[in-house]
Amino acid sequence: MKVNVEIDCTPEEARQFFGLPDVQPMQTAVMDKLQEQMLSNIEKVSPEALMKTWFTFDPKLAERFGEMFISMTGLGSALTKDKK
Repeated sequence: MKVNVEIDCTPEEARQFFGLPDVQPMQTAVMDKLQEQMLSNIEKVSPEALMKTWFTFDPKLAERFGEMFISMTGLGSALTKDKK
């Protein structure tokens, strides 16, 4: 014997039928708070903000980064010969 039962109801109606709490207001509040935090923190990870925070420690840090990249690309030996 085979019995099929089809129930046509919305998720909200099913929660009410089984006595489950309605968590939608809490979920909406949490998602709004999360979105607010993400939007406020996205400005901190922009390329301009990152470069500003990295280069505020030492004024010559930008020059040192440039020298590091030049030496990594193999152009460093040509520059040191020009300086001599």
